[in-house]
Amino acid sequence: MKSEKSALNTEVGGNHYKDMSIQPIEFITKNGLGFCEGNVVKYISRHKNKNKDEDIKKAIHYCVMILAFDYGYTNEQINQIWK
Repeated sequence: MKSEKSALNTEVGGNHYKDMSIQPIEFITKNGLGFCEGNVVKYISRHKNKNKDEDIKKAIHYCVMILAFDYGYTNEQINQIWK
């Protein structure tokens, strides 16, 4: 339960997180996700209530960065994903 003084009760630029039963930041920090993984969660969680398809594209971009940075995918391998 979110307390009155919780940082989770304050949101800058909208209310697309405050009404969620578990906010992305809670999920991200409790599960120790890295930067790219956290951004995937963030953008997927809010797409319907904020930037629609643009947020889906952002989530995909972070997934591609995970493939590149964590799994060593080359540009050629990444390009093969889109075929």
